[in-house]
Parts: sequence; C-alpha cells; structure tokens
Amino acid sequence: MAFAFVTAFAAFGAHAADAPSPEHKELVAKILKLQQPGIEHVARQLAEQPAAQLLNSAGAALASRVPAERREAVAQELQADAKKYVDEAVPIVRERAIRLAPGTIGTLLEQKFNDDELRQIIAVLENPVWTRYQQLGGEMQAAFVEKLVADARPAIDPKVKALEQSMARRLGLDTPAAKPAKKPASR
Repeated sequence: MAFAFVTAFAAFGAHAADAPSPEHKELVAKILKLQQPGIEHVARQLAEQPAAQLLNSAGAALASRVPAERREAVAQELQADAKKYVDEAVPIVRERAIRLAPGTIGTLLEQKFNDDELRQIIAVLENPVWTRYQQLGGEMQAAFVEKLVADARPAIDPKVKALEQSMARRLGLDTPAAKPAKKPASR
C-alpha cells in the first residue's frame, strides 16, 4: 500500500512540475496580448475569404448572364451583399480567434519556451524599432510588388494570353484573339 502511495505521489509530482508557473502563464498572456492585432488580422482574412471568392465567381457570371445595361447596378448590389456579410462575419470570427488563441497559440508557447525565452520574445515584440519595421511591412510589400509586376509583365503577359486562348479553345468559347477577322460587308 505504501508503495502505491509513493508511486502515485511521484506521478503527481511529475505532473505538477510540468504545469506552467503563474509567471510563465503571465508571460504567455503578455505575448498573446502583443500578438492580438496579428490574430485579429488572420481572423479578418479568414472571414473575408469566402466573400472575395464569391465576388470573383460572380464577376465572371456577371459578364455572361446579366444584360449590359444592368451590370453596374448588379455589381453594386453584389458588393453591398459582400460588405454586409463581412460586417457580420468579421466580428464573429475575430471574437472566436481571440478566445481560441490562449488554448492553441498559448499552449504551444507554454510548452516550447521557458521563462527566459518568453521574456526575449516580449523584448523583441516591444522593441520600437521592430514595431516600426512591422508597420512598414505593407508599404515595403506594395513597393516590391509594384516593381516585380512591372518587371515581369512583359515576359508573363504573352503566356497569360496563350493560356486564356488555350482554355477558351478547349471550352469552345470565342475570345477576341481567337476570332478570325470579319469579312467586309458586300454591297
């Protein structure tokens, strides 16, 4: 009986040693708070993705199924529907992301980093230079993408046109580039 008690006590002690300290949990909570804008950004992207995909699909159908005189009005209605969806969906997904972060991201941080490492992560996240660098991310990406598109466009555009023509031909669709020139009307 005493052996069973000692074994049970030793097992309990091993689990107690694995449990994160209150300080460890506070450090993880601080990182999660510092990362909250990023978590909210991911939530927003996830919530917006279906609307963007549906608008893209609707755009293709708009040109082929809606009369030309109604296209602009229908496009505006589609945009309004998508905005309504996003306005409703983003807060829901954001709230759930913030609620789930401690049990997912927080758990991984607790398991994979010790207190000193967590303090180092916090120091990086709170560093004003790092913050400024992160804020420049969108601007740097936009400048890079602009130059990349301008540089790559001459080489890629002919390939895109060839792909469009190939797909249109396989689908039996007429494209402006694939149509033969019309004969002049005879008098």
